[in-house]
Amino acid sequence: MNRPQTNSKRILALDILRGITIAGMILVNNPGTWGHIYAPLRHAEWNGLTPTDLVFPFFMFIMGISTYISLKKYNFTYSHATLRKILRRTLLIFIIGMAIDWFSHFCYYWVSPPDDLSFGQNLWASVGIFDRIRILGVMQRLALCYCAASIVALIMKHSHIPYLIVTLLVGYFVLLMCGNGFAYNESNILSIVDRAVLTPEHMYKDNGIDPEGLLSTIPSIAHVLLGFCVGRMMLGDKNTASRSREEVLQSHLVKLFLTGTILTFSGLLLSYGCPLNKKVWSPTFVLTTCGLASSLLALLIWIIDVKGYRHWSLFFESFGVNPLFMYVLSDVLGILFGSIYLPWDDGSISIHSLIYDKITQPIFGDTVGSLVYALLFVAINWCIGYQLYKRKIYIKI
Repeated sequence: MNRPQTNSKRILALDILRGITIAGMILVNNPGTWGHIYAPLRHAEWNGLTPTDLVFPFFMFIMGISTYISLKKYNFTYSHATLRKILRRTLLIFIIGMAIDWFSHFCYYWVSPPDDLSFGQNLWASVGIFDRIRILGVMQRLALCYCAASIVALIMKHSHIPYLIVTLLVGYFVLLMCGNGFAYNESNILSIVDRAVLTPEHMYKDNGIDPEGLLSTIPSIAHVLLGFCVGRMMLGDKNTASRSREEVLQSHLVKLFLTGTILTFSGLLLSYGCPLNKKVWSPTFVLTTCGLASSLLALLIWIIDVKGYRHWSLFFESFGVNPLFMYVLSDVLGILFGSIYLPWDDGSISIHSLIYDKITQPIFGDTVGSLVYALLFVAINWCIGYQLYKRKIYIKI
């Protein structure tokens, strides 16, 4: 398989890390069964950190770097036209996130109506489910953080952004400490605010905690801004024309490893007073995951862009060049696999059950079969993503 020609100045490792995170998000979101999940693919129940807890924050970190790259084309100059583009993209991503949740409710309600309804009644009941759609979610968090980080980058001096990041994280920590923010129940200030503003019908159900809730968006914005600052540190040097590409990449490596080490150890040391917690997006979670993402990016730059070991990365690049589209595609396919039924024996069976219950589980057992199903699902998505990649079709959301 031939790799399309790329711009020699482009850092391929950025696309690869973005692709790794998207493939990882698809993998952990689509097990064969939620009752048997391969251990590394589980989220931490509350405090703590697992490999699965890294994929979403890694993507947000890369989104911060990408925001720097995209706004650099406008010389970070505010204009009404640029603001309209930011707001238009924000609204699009946010609406897509809500539409996915609506589609999920529609499909499962359609195939499992509560009562014996006529076709018209069932259709109307399936469509009119807006009273239970989740308002916030992964796509919505990406939209809000992208919007806030982009506007900050346009209206604030970049040298002042680190102070804003510190203010957001320290202020959020104070809020958590004063509002019982590490309690895994409805007494948590995050739960209280979300239930008051969003209402329970429009929230994720997890002991009253919505992992993409309103207040936890504050440190998430700081998270993306940290990625932006790392992008500025890497790519903001104007004295690169006189240096070779190899010298520039070596400079990137040193900066990224140093930043990654400082952030990771800062997060881990501070976690004794502020636990690592993805569901509340604690400040130490921000520091640690951004640090690990920075170090991994440095490692990938060394492997891919410096040493030139690129053949293995084609799989992830197919995800990385169309990241949000591939994530949305996986959500839609996951919903369809669970709601489209095929004839089987004397009844019917969903595509999901056909693959897991009749193929992977009998062959590999419960847990490994669940993992194999998830891997097959990622492969199916890749087949579509690779066709787009091979034809140089880039779908921007």
